[in-house]
Amino acid sequence: MMEPGRGAGALPGTEEAAGAAQGKGRVNFPFPYTPYSIQEDFMAKLYDVLEAGKVGIFESPTGTGKSLSLICGALSWLRDFEEKKKQEEARLLADEHNGQDKQQQPTSCCAEASNCQGSVGELDWITEFMQKKEERAMVDRLKEEQIRRKKREARLEKIRHNVQLKYASKRKRLEDDETQRLLQLSTEILSTELGSDVLEQLDQEEEELILAEYESDEEKKVGSWLDEDDDDLEEEHVTKNLCVNEEVRHLGAVQLINDRCMEMQKNKHGKKSEGEESEGKKRRVSRAVCPFYSYEQMQFFRDEVLVKVKDIEQLVALGKEIKACPYYGSRYAIPAAQLVVLPYQMLLHESTRCASGIKLKDQVVIIDEAHNLIDTITCIYSAEVRGSQLCCAHSQLLQYMERYRKRLKAKNLMYIKQILYLLERFVSILGGNVNQNPNAQSISQAGTELKSINDFLFQSQIDNINLFKVQRYCEKSLISRKLFGFVERYGATSVVKTNKEKQKMAGLQNFLLALHQGPDKEAAIQCPPVEAEDGQPKMASPLMQIEGFLSALTNANQDGRVILNRQGTVGQSSLKFLLLNPAVHFAKVLKECRAAIIAGGTMQPVSDFREQLLSCAIGADRVVEFSCGHVIPPDNILPIILCSGPSNQQLEFTYQKRDLPQMMDEMGRILGNLCNVVPGGVVCFFPSYEYEKQVYTHWERTGLLTRLATKKKIFQEPKKANQVEQVLSEYAKCIKRCSQVGGHVTGALLFSVVGGKMSEGINFSDDLGRCVVMVGMPYPNIKSPELQEKMAYLDKTMPRSAGQPPSKMLIENLCMKAVNQSIGRAIRHQKDFASILLVDHRYARPSVFNKLPQWIKERTEIKPAFGPAFAALRKFHQEKKSCHGSEAS
Repeated sequence: MMEPGRGAGALPGTEEAAGAAQGKGRVNFPFPYTPYSIQEDFMAKLYDVLEAGKVGIFESPTGTGKSLSLICGALSWLRDFEEKKKQEEARLLADEHNGQDKQQQPTSCCAEASNCQGSVGELDWITEFMQKKEERAMVDRLKEEQIRRKKREARLEKIRHNVQLKYASKRKRLEDDETQRLLQLSTEILSTELGSDVLEQLDQEEEELILAEYESDEEKKVGSWLDEDDDDLEEEHVTKNLCVNEEVRHLGAVQLINDRCMEMQKNKHGKKSEGEESEGKKRRVSRAVCPFYSYEQMQFFRDEVLVKVKDIEQLVALGKEIKACPYYGSRYAIPAAQLVVLPYQMLLHESTRCASGIKLKDQVVIIDEAHNLIDTITCIYSAEVRGSQLCCAHSQLLQYMERYRKRLKAKNLMYIKQILYLLERFVSILGGNVNQNPNAQSISQAGTELKSINDFLFQSQIDNINLFKVQRYCEKSLISRKLFGFVERYGATSVVKTNKEKQKMAGLQNFLLALHQGPDKEAAIQCPPVEAEDGQPKMASPLMQIEGFLSALTNANQDGRVILNRQGTVGQSSLKFLLLNPAVHFAKVLKECRAAIIAGGTMQPVSDFREQLLSCAIGADRVVEFSCGHVIPPDNILPIILCSGPSNQQLEFTYQKRDLPQMMDEMGRILGNLCNVVPGGVVCFFPSYEYEKQVYTHWERTGLLTRLATKKKIFQEPKKANQVEQVLSEYAKCIKRCSQVGGHVTGALLFSVVGGKMSEGINFSDDLGRCVVMVGMPYPNIKSPELQEKMAYLDKTMPRSAGQPPSKMLIENLCMKAVNQSIGRAIRHQKDFASILLVDHRYARPSVFNKLPQWIKERTEIKPAFGPAFAALRKFHQEKKSCHGSEAS
């Protein structure tokens, strides 16, 4: 996201770049090397879209420097925009200064002119007065902004060139550490000599002094901004990656890290939950604070970030060096930054965006790798809760209410009771009872049921509850955080002093004990463990996830569906909200920003973005499409659609025919012939893991794998993500060894899965992928309830396109997006070459063929028979092998 009018400092690459390339027309694009013509076209089109304030859908194949072109083109526009803005500011300030000089000169005819104009002149005078007032206000704002900008530039320039500030900060930090150590030592001595009563008093005084340090107006403002926490924001993995507190990092799970981080912040600011005020007088509870959550050090961290661009690893190293939190320190830098790089979720989720302090008004939004944008928005705004979580949250919240009933305000008590009622109804609609162990409650009628939002609310008997008010209460009261602290304090260790209090907590303890002693150890409810002082795990509250589900239910009835998934027990069952219309949430982004760029390597078919994301937010005239070719020569790629195999068997890998032995044998013969003529690596993509396993087993039984192994060593894509790197490393080593040693084995054959670990983001450049084979068409499972509901929704709301219903277009588009992502893995740079084999006659259909990327489609050959296809493949690889050998020599 780019923020015009903010920040300071030279544009990266404008002076230090290795060379400046002349772009199209009037713009000079800073580029680290001489760009390709398609990169110049890309940057020029991008510049025009940003200048016109439109929405651009840009497609640039992988290996063409798309991300670099995006950065250089966008920053060039920002540079020119800033320059124009400064010139306009200077003109306005000059006009205002000239206007003041004219006003000081006396005029003799003003009185006569005012007497002649009458009532019309009076109205003109009022209008002129208001215009001048607005102009003066604007000039005042420009002056203030100019002063702030100059101060910021001076401070950053001072930090950039004055290393003494760093040493001063480090020296002060060491002094603070020494002071803290001496205080701790004196506290230990006092605790031994004076006793616990005096120590309590000293602790209380020290805590009040710490609080007084944060009472200035500026610090109050920053502190409150940092405390504007959003539950969804803390789900981001960036929180875990940027945490430098080892005591927190070792918790492992992102949610546990987030919860502990928030708890330590609360301790830092001295906030206390209900009941803690009075109990604090009786018993002092030691509360840990984060040493990296320091306002002064995070201010210095912010300035360091703004001086020079840093990646995540450098942010973490800087945070450790100056003892400042990289996560919150980076958030300090957002208001003054010109360029903000952030994950999808923080940009697309509205409440997360607001909590992060990110404002899109009149900004430029650039979304790279946007081929999965629709699915990303759908996942962000969907929510799922299990029956075990509902029962656990109900029990915890009930105990919380009983303990603090006398201290809660009537309004807060009302909302807590409403949440309890909602939880009861949710468990009831799954077929269970909140007062019983969810893992011991069997469900008689298992299955999946879909309902509209209104039908779900009526059937659950919660249509009389205002979910919007409940949602606002949860956000303002932070009830999920308080409940987490309550469970952390009493759920496991249960430090209570009276029999009455013990009776109140008995229900929660018995419930948690019953969960651990359930009949099915694997099916038992598993609340996330939190580190405890005695080493035993404590239970974190699942109410936060339930709040997300409640928020999802506030969507419009036609924009989503609720899926009731009833399994063997209540604990295994779940409620899921499925978002059907991602456009309503993306529209908020488009309406706020000045311009937006949606870019990716494989954006085809583009119709999905137009119809499912943009149609309801902006007019068609505001959308611009741009697709550029590849940097490789036309003869460096050979895409072939193969319609029949070596035995003239028509290739049609439909769900009904692909399991036939003759179809699997035909595919094996095709691969056997390919391995004879293709050097290096061959990557073969299957529609699913199940089908890949089935084909592998069949070939193993028929002896085909043994014959293939004489030419290529065979590798399989693992299902576990932590094994992918090892398989790829062995695959690459095998190919390199075969190319150096020679012999009968000429490379390796890798069996992969479309949509798996290796279909996106993996680089099969050069010998790693000389041929990519796509077996069949990876259509999604149309029996999926979620997909069926999506298809029905599109048929209702979208018009027919090219005589086809929107549901059929959706299925084809999902299939071809997956295909385009997979076959684009091979070509990675200008001198790379590869062949692509699409093994299914259905690829030749016009509706399918036209969904291939333009740079592949224009070079694709359709081969009805295997003989001509094999001859073309052999000729292609023989020519490339001879050219490659001559270049190497």
